[in-house]
Amino acid sequence: MEKYFEDVQVRWSDMDPNLHLRHSVYYDWGALCRLNFFAQHGLTPETMNKLNTGFILLREECVFKKEIRMGDKVKIDIQILWSKADFSRVSIQHEIYKNENILSAILTVDGAWINIRERKLTAPPETIHKIFDDAPRHVKFKWI
Repeated sequence: MEKYFEDVQVRWSDMDPNLHLRHSVYYDWGALCRLNFFAQHGLTPETMNKLNTGFILLREECVFKKEIRMGDKVKIDIQILWSKADFSRVSIQHEIYKNENILSAILTVDGAWINIRERKLTAPPETIHKIFDDAPRHVKFKWI
């Protein structure tokens, strides 16, 4: 799949006392991008509930490169960094750009699928495999 980008809006409430983007907003944007990507490919919260499956984060890290301020135009992408063959564990990387091409942050999440009734980690159903198999992959993508 080609690159996937989400445009996000910088709001006044996203600012910290230094008048740049508050650190937790980067994490919120990552979650927004992932959920929108999933939903656009048929994996809505309702669908996950019917499949008795949910995506959980095991690790989340953001490396800040350039500050984002009010008035900046911001977009975020989604790329699969690594995955197990059954997609039971995956790492997703988001690159956050301001003003078209200035890399401002790199957000990385490692996640897994959980059976929401049993509360145990599991491999996702086949319908989820297709979404992840077709998702944009990082240039350094690897199977683990």
